[in-house]
Amino acid sequence: MLKAILHAAHSIPPFNEPARDLRIQNKPLWLNQRDLLAPYTSRELEIPADANLPAISEPMIVYRDNLYFDEGYIRAFIHEAKRRKRACRAAFSADDPAFREHALPLSVSYTPAGNLYLADLWYYPNGPAEDAEPLVIDLQAREIGYYHVPTYMASECGDLVYQVPLRALIAIDCWLHVFFADIVFGLFARGARFEDRLKRDLGYKLKILGKAAYEGRQLLECSELVKIGHNCVIDPRAVIHGPTTIGDNVTIGAGAVIENCIVGSNVNISQGCQLMLSVVGDGTFLPFRASLFMTTIMENGMVAQNTCLQMCVIGRNTFIGAGTTFTDYNLIPKPIRARDGSDKLANANRPVLGGCVGHNCRIGAGMLIYPARTIESDVVLIAREGTRVIDHDIQYEDSDHHGLEEGSRHVRLYPRRGESDLVSW
Repeated sequence: MLKAILHAAHSIPPFNEPARDLRIQNKPLWLNQRDLLAPYTSRELEIPADANLPAISEPMIVYRDNLYFDEGYIRAFIHEAKRRKRACRAAFSADDPAFREHALPLSVSYTPAGNLYLADLWYYPNGPAEDAEPLVIDLQAREIGYYHVPTYMASECGDLVYQVPLRALIAIDCWLHVFFADIVFGLFARGARFEDRLKRDLGYKLKILGKAAYEGRQLLECSELVKIGHNCVIDPRAVIHGPTTIGDNVTIGAGAVIENCIVGSNVNISQGCQLMLSVVGDGTFLPFRASLFMTTIMENGMVAQNTCLQMCVIGRNTFIGAGTTFTDYNLIPKPIRARDGSDKLANANRPVLGGCVGHNCRIGAGMLIYPARTIESDVVLIAREGTRVIDHDIQYEDSDHHGLEEGSRHVRLYPRRGESDLVSW
């Protein structure tokens, strides 16, 4: 089957990079798509954003390259589309809780069609055809709690929940969709699928129990749930609970606690670090007592000691200084707004949300960042009187390195679309 890839022209702020090049589940999005479609396709064709599909007469699957999908969704979509033997287009019901709560807000990629929303994923049994039939695949959402707000702070909130899908499809239109794809549709969903399998598969449950008993470990610590790569050095006093995946050449120090995470290769996690429901990219360094909660760090990042990141997304080659805090909750009952797919501020539909830092940034020690604020790629922020609190989005023009004598040494690697001629200030 032919695979046709439609390029999404949109560049995702604050990264200033197309979605296809961003890391989801510690893998470039384009590579994630290629790997999942490999069992169904034999060749591929890339289509520019403004071009038409070629006139061919063979089965083909067509998708926009800003889509994140998992194995469960794409298997169900292709199976049902082949069964119908007609041209089909992926669609969501407006009543699907996972789509309504997480995928639709801040998005610009879906096409309304009555009570449905159409996504940029098609199956053609005999080449491109008009009037593809909407194909709704149930995401099989599960309500899972993740946060408790005390009643004296916000009595109308109480327990906060995610609608976690066992099958995932989401268009990456803004940084918040990276968060949802990694954390909610990724790590939360992996844990939900594990629990679902335990309930319905007695053989699998016995296998887990047997492996834990044989290894003398607690159930969630056994090798069936904690996958460790080659050449890793892990202190015996570290606590690692699955489902967790750890890459090659990883060092984990004493007292570190890791729960339901993806840890890439060549990562150094020092003593006393706390990681929960987070994705840590290849080459990341976490010095002692760094903490991540529901946070994504792309490759080659560094989060210095005593820094806490909650519900954040951090780009590649970025440094976060010691003692920096990303706040995630409004102290007054006011909706949190974030940048949507058209780079405008809109309701994020989230009562708790951290911030986002682009690629190639340097954030000084002791900074305080308000909820949902973004820091554009290639920015340097130096903590000094009057600039320790970040209460607005930071653009490249606001970077502190412009006023330094040696400022030009911080090269601009990720200009905005149309500014490719600018490599430094």
